[in-house]
Amino acid sequence: MATTREVGPPGWARLCRSDEIGEAQSRGFDPDHEGQDSLFIVRWQGDLHGWRNACPHIDGAPMAWRRDAYLNAEGTRIVCHAHGAEFMPDTGLCVQGPCRGERLSRIALAVVDGELFVKS
Repeated sequence: MATTREVGPPGWARLCRSDEIGEAQSRGFDPDHEGQDSLFIVRWQGDLHGWRNACPHIDGAPMAWRRDAYLNAEGTRIVCHAHGAEFMPDTGLCVQGPCRGERLSRIALAVVDGELFVKS
């Protein structure tokens, strides 16, 4: 259900219902069915933010240490499991760690009738 290509805006792939991601929670997705999450979504202060699942410090390094675990325990920062870099959930700006000042790559999202879509 979470990564099916259902009817939505042309050129967009459905991820899930937008309300399935709660405040200060994150969830990874594999919309291209490659066997690992290529992007993740964070809900921060009511808004959904999509990010490529790759740390700018080590390009291609997946961020989560386990399934859907992209945030710190408080749910206030995105954390790279490889080296502990911390990123702001709404801007993707690295505020702590070796890639300080760099940003995560944003993924375009759309919510249509409560369904969350990503640009494919």
